[in-house]
Amino acid sequence: MRRVPDRTPASVDVSWFIARRTARAADGRRSVMNRVAGAAVALGVAAMLLTLAVVTGFKREISGRLAGLLAPVEVTELQGGGMPGAVPLRRSAELERTIRSVEGFGALWPYAVKEAVVRTPDAVEGVLLRGMDATGDWSFFARSLVAGRLPRVADSVRTKELLLPQRLADRIGAVPGDRIELLFVDASEMPRRDRFRISGLYASGLDEPDGALLLGDLRDVQRVAEWGPDEISGYGVAVRNPREAADFARRLSRVLLYEAPDDGGHPVASSLEELYPHLFGWLRTHDVNAAVVVGVMFAVAFFNMATALMILVLERRRTIGLLKALGMTNAAVGRIFLWRASFLALRGMAWGNAAALALCLVQGVFHPLRLDPEAYLLDAVPVAVEWGWWLPLNGGVLAAIVLLLTLPARLVATVKPSETIRYES
Repeated sequence: MRRVPDRTPASVDVSWFIARRTARAADGRRSVMNRVAGAAVALGVAAMLLTLAVVTGFKREISGRLAGLLAPVEVTELQGGGMPGAVPLRRSAELERTIRSVEGFGALWPYAVKEAVVRTPDAVEGVLLRGMDATGDWSFFARSLVAGRLPRVADSVRTKELLLPQRLADRIGAVPGDRIELLFVDASEMPRRDRFRISGLYASGLDEPDGALLLGDLRDVQRVAEWGPDEISGYGVAVRNPREAADFARRLSRVLLYEAPDDGGHPVASSLEELYPHLFGWLRTHDVNAAVVVGVMFAVAFFNMATALMILVLERRRTIGLLKALGMTNAAVGRIFLWRASFLALRGMAWGNAAALALCLVQGVFHPLRLDPEAYLLDAVPVAVEWGWWLPLNGGVLAAIVLLLTLPARLVATVKPSETIRYES
């Protein structure tokens, strides 16, 4: 006779099978305790992910917008003492070759700055006039343009056009096409004035420093500063990896110290973190806040899950007693609750991740949560998702829950079949 093969899957784990069958009640609904445990894990995971997304978003947005307004790294004259336009830097092909030789270099462009005062019949505003040529990085201003156009800086004839921040234009009541008068004040000279035409308006989303930053032609700034064609305030330098800008600036400063051309100048490189330490120090304080929030939410989710696991075991004492009376070992019974807890944890993590991603997407596209720019520098809550912390956070939560799953196994070992069956009979 031909033997009929056994169709029962021998690889099925009995503990897993029982856990799946007991995950729902007889009517197909999950117990209230299952829902509470899953919701606790989901809320905790979502809160932790959203906290890190907002903190990362603040860092990325502020550093990215500052880099667009200025440059990730700036090479200036050391004798200037950090004062804009105080001492010019000598522009030379040799110096540019030295900057390009540093590993991680992306691009460079010359710029010149000059402090000025905007004077209108109704207002007086202090501003910083920054001039660049056609080689400058105008991409950020092109994306931030809200009216008019970018100033023409590549023409053979100077056009004397300026790009103004929208907030400044609103305060002085100016629109593209208007002419404004700039007053240049030097300590040793009589004030000088010049008139420029507004070519366009931009809005960077930052209240500082673009509230006083005007963009124009490099030659116009050199003219009002009475500098020659080879005198500039410095070079803006872009790097291939923006996250390594501070390290690139340190390496470039060392190279400039030994290899800069011997023309009497002392060029030095500075990153945005060095130029605006108060902003980046403020951002670093958010790391502490994020760590506190993540720690608190992690502890809440941990204890909620522990409570749920113990209740799951206690409400199944009779079932545990019956299974042990039928010969199932403590380890096998414990695996039932390990599987039950795993289902709860994975379901809660999945819902928490889905909720956090959905909220990040809505905020990133529609910006429903607004901010006061005067207090937070940005006009909307920024969010940024990076796998560098997203995956480790999920892995850490899962690892903590796996360690927590040892509690049901210990509780199972204390259940005696004779007592539970007699108690429940």
